[in-house]
Amino acid sequence: MIEEEYKKVWAACLRMIEDTLGPENHMAFETWFRPIVPLQLDGTTLIVQVPSQFFYEYLEEHYIDLLKRVIKLQLGVSGMLKYSVVMDQSISTSPIVTTLPSQSRQSTRNPLTDLPVDINKGGERELPNPFIIPGIQKTRVNSQLSPNYTLDNFVEGDCNRLARSAGYAVAEKPGTTSFNPLLLHSGVGLGKTHLANAIGLKTKELHPDMTVLYVTSEQFMQQYAEAGRTGTTNDFIHFYEIIDVLIIDDIQFWAGKAPKTQEAFFHIFNYLHQHGCQIIITSDKAPGELQGLEPRLLSRLKWGLSADLQAPDVETRKRILLKKAQNEGIELTDDVVEYIAYNINTNVRELEGALISLIAQSTLNRKEINLELTKQMIDKYVQSSAREITIDYIQKVVCDYLDLPVETIQNTSRKREVVQARQLSMYFAKKITKSSLAVIGMQCGNKDHATVLHACKTIDNLRQTDRHMRAMVDELEKKLNA
Repeated sequence: MIEEEYKKVWAACLRMIEDTLGPENHMAFETWFRPIVPLQLDGTTLIVQVPSQFFYEYLEEHYIDLLKRVIKLQLGVSGMLKYSVVMDQSISTSPIVTTLPSQSRQSTRNPLTDLPVDINKGGERELPNPFIIPGIQKTRVNSQLSPNYTLDNFVEGDCNRLARSAGYAVAEKPGTTSFNPLLLHSGVGLGKTHLANAIGLKTKELHPDMTVLYVTSEQFMQQYAEAGRTGTTNDFIHFYEIIDVLIIDDIQFWAGKAPKTQEAFFHIFNYLHQHGCQIIITSDKAPGELQGLEPRLLSRLKWGLSADLQAPDVETRKRILLKKAQNEGIELTDDVVEYIAYNINTNVRELEGALISLIAQSTLNRKEINLELTKQMIDKYVQSSAREITIDYIQKVVCDYLDLPVETIQNTSRKREVVQARQLSMYFAKKITKSSLAVIGMQCGNKDHATVLHACKTIDNLRQTDRHMRAMVDELEKKLNA
């Protein structure tokens, strides 16, 4: 191949990656793919340069499937990718290697850090499914649990306290509590998979003799289909009947399809439940909202506890950021944490993604993480996705404008400036958010809906009669809509 061929190959890969991620993930593309530099094409092996060990590990953890796909499309099924990690302007002479086709797991060492590197990190996890002969009750089963998703790094808040407490109770006494099955449900990125995984890990820690298995609903369905094709359906059923704690992730995937898979799981569910085994299930909806599941299976899901995980409030978001930064070995100042927490309020995944992008920008540009860099980074991040203005954010803007601590809104003080801050927060919450009067009142000092209505009427009247109040409301409205 000619000398410049490797550049053309990587340019084609970049175009495919950018198209796949789409405009809504433009910041992620610029952060994690634009800095990669192609170095060489050796047959079907493309060698690229990445700026740090952290950068390499993040790619492997979050984008390995995407990289596999584009490399195979450009270089064929035998296509491989090698990374050269650059630190302090020197390139490793023995690149870290990621072989994109599946191969046996092995380990190498990075000569720059002398740390073991798993070259298959981030690849698909295959479930060893030995389909044991009935009657053999003990066998070693790969639990498929991630060691990174623990109860210790699952930050508790009002949004998830019930689910976490129930999860801990299940881990202590699996199969013997009334929380069987335990159904964890939430929207995207709010921690249900993390918590389900953490319960499995805690169970293994407290009960090392128990067989724990985590499997996605899609994996389960594929295994059942393969068992049907090969005539080993009975072995498939017997295998799952030896599991002490079974975790099924994203059961909504079966909705409207896979009736035979649902029937098989129904029988497995009954067997495990009757024999005192624990069942943990996650879903993006509560049982009553799940459409397309078999009625008798749906009725089983309602037997135990259904616990939802809601979007974290601002204080929980701050703790999540501090915990994530601590795990990454990064110190964040209070103003940086506050800025991120008040501006990223959709889900935990986006919150952590924003922090990782900030750390990457700091690392790549060799800049200190301060409020100025945070504002530049987070403002771009927020612009790339429509920001929902929350009651927490409104309270923050109002209190900053009036030079008051946010906590004053929650206390019972009747001081004029505190009452004014509370009323302004209620006024804008009713005007901008979709929250009910009861929710607004609860978050603004635990007031009732009548107090919220009175506050809104008071601010409306003052705005019409008081020039100072009109100017204040107009200025706050600009800040909230900026």
